[in-house]
Amino acid sequence: MSLNSYITLGRSGLRVSPVCLGAMTFGEDLGPVGASVEDSQAILAHYLDRGGNFIDTANGYTRGHSETIIGDFFRQGKGRRDRAVIATKFFMNLFANDPNGGGAGRKAIVAQCEESLRRLQTDYIDLYYLHNWDRFTPIEETMSALDDLVRSGKVRYIGISDAPAWKVAQAQVMAHFRGWAPLIALQIEYSLMERTVEGELTPMASELGLGVLPWSPLKSGALAGKYTRANGKKMEGLRGQRLGNLTETQYDIIDVVGRIAAECDADPSAVALAWLKDQPGVSSVIIGARTLQQLEANLRAFDLTLTRDQMVSLNDVSKPILNFPAEFLTHSPSYSHAGATVDGVPSQRTFLVPNDEDPRW
Repeated sequence: MSLNSYITLGRSGLRVSPVCLGAMTFGEDLGPVGASVEDSQAILAHYLDRGGNFIDTANGYTRGHSETIIGDFFRQGKGRRDRAVIATKFFMNLFANDPNGGGAGRKAIVAQCEESLRRLQTDYIDLYYLHNWDRFTPIEETMSALDDLVRSGKVRYIGISDAPAWKVAQAQVMAHFRGWAPLIALQIEYSLMERTVEGELTPMASELGLGVLPWSPLKSGALAGKYTRANGKKMEGLRGQRLGNLTETQYDIIDVVGRIAAECDADPSAVALAWLKDQPGVSSVIIGARTLQQLEANLRAFDLTLTRDQMVSLNDVSKPILNFPAEFLTHSPSYSHAGATVDGVPSQRTFLVPNDEDPRW
């Protein structure tokens, strides 16, 4: 996949690469899970040299150091700021015991934006996300404050991350109704091991004009091939705390990914990424890397194209159990179309449909 085969993000004119460089690991402030300043800037330079233009960070990543590393990189002339699309997020509180240091209230948003602009050493943020839904703040306050930032020129576009579909829909409809800047992007966890977003979030995004950007596409490394049923290796550190021990269902997914990787002479991570990039609604996949080698391996993964049978195998082994009514509504075409195929979606003739010979009809 060419990184400079750009796509427009959501219902907007913003052109971004189909692979987004995640900067969550820029900086060693949280220990060995991060990359040094030198390695971080080398990763950033390599991504831009390959034609990529889309960088994702957040005010809370490595306690603000991630944004600083990116800002220093462009200020030193190692890349052209106006050619890059820099996305960052607000919500995380970097000031102990300050109730307005984080969240999505107007006071907090304006302060966090100014802090990010200072660290990034730029006059504007291309894409500014609400990092988590703030249930303590009315969504109209958040959207109004973001619209003000867009009108001031400090922010170009806005997005949202890690929020329930009903709240995102409320925010988007409100923005359109009041003439405010709309959301153009939805960042969510999405992978072969996290597909419940297909129940409400991804259909909502397609309907309301938000491009989907999956984070943790390898489920914190569980899909990278390092952890298998055979070796029984356990995830440790932050990954282990987040995921716990792998389940039998997750091992089933890992087994199928490994089998298909062998068929394709590819890494398991390449198979997982190839499946994800072709999912409906996905605009750009966020990948992170701690070394240049990891970055290049992840970029090569996007050149892999899976066969229809391989996609079916992956879909079947990872099929999620969706909340009501999403699961129930998968059967609705059979009730409305009674055996006919509409827009490529087949249906079954249900018991409610009488036989043509039935004299009662």
